[in-house]
Amino acid sequence: MKIVKDLKKWIELYRELHSATEELALAYEYVKEEVITEAELDKVYAHALQLLESLEFRNMLREEADQMNCVLKINSGAGGTESQDWASMLMRMYMRYAEANDYKLTISNLLEGDEAGIKTVTMNIEGDYAYGYLKGENGVHRLVRVSPFNAQGKRMTSFASVFVTPLVDDSIDVNISPANISWDTFRSSGAGGQNVNKVESGVRLRYQYKDPYTGEEEEILIENTETRDQPKNRENAMRQLRSILYDKEMQHRLAEKAKVEAGKKKIEWGSQIRSYVFDDRRVKDHRTNYQTSDVNGVMDGKIDDFIKAYLMEFAGKDAE
Repeated sequence: MKIVKDLKKWIELYRELHSATEELALAYEYVKEEVITEAELDKVYAHALQLLESLEFRNMLREEADQMNCVLKINSGAGGTESQDWASMLMRMYMRYAEANDYKLTISNLLEGDEAGIKTVTMNIEGDYAYGYLKGENGVHRLVRVSPFNAQGKRMTSFASVFVTPLVDDSIDVNISPANISWDTFRSSGAGGQNVNKVESGVRLRYQYKDPYTGEEEEILIENTETRDQPKNRENAMRQLRSILYDKEMQHRLAEKAKVEAGKKKIEWGSQIRSYVFDDRRVKDHRTNYQTSDVNGVMDGKIDDFIKAYLMEFAGKDAE
């Protein structure tokens, strides 16, 4: 059904574009016969061009995982309250983006900051090509502003890292060893009544992962407090584990095929992919050099131009 739905969408988009180009050809003849004005022709042309560019843009998302939902995790960097506040601002930005694109967003884990903001948040974003559009957000995001938490009113720099992985469903085969899984339960914090305070509905999954290619071992830790139902939280945690393991396999395949983008920064402090400079009213992506002065718009979730610039530059290279 998913395959049929995807194919039907492509056919619908093609028919819409085909109809628009026929209308454009007809409008051109009408202009020559002075039935319509050149201004009306320009509107028809702009509409056909917009449909064509939209279809070409969608064609950039040809990887298997692009059409999947995604898990987006934000971690605050060093810097205490300032960086935790920055992490919460990024969380709001992605929530606004999801809302504007009719994506379903749920928060599976949230750890509040000590004084303000958040230390970490994990969000599930579900919708058409959610991972394909948001995969370019993976990396370190840098904020420069006069901090409201600094008594001297100094300009401060803060960092937060964003990790985006495809949200794997049951149609993807991922090998998970039950012997490597251990569970903890804990009481969820925050509002929710007596049930949340008395019942250990939150779950913590620990998975001892061994890389089948390098032999390196690491512990994958996942916490889920999404619902008051512990079995449901366990199910959600397992779903996230499947997504992480799938992403690791996918990253290995990309490396083997030498498809890792040459200009993509590593996720570490000091190698940011994008800078948000509030005082200069400028947001710049260091991979594509695309920038805008609409800082407020970006923080309200208007990041489509950054996403488009990234995909136009890198997605085509991945698909070659």
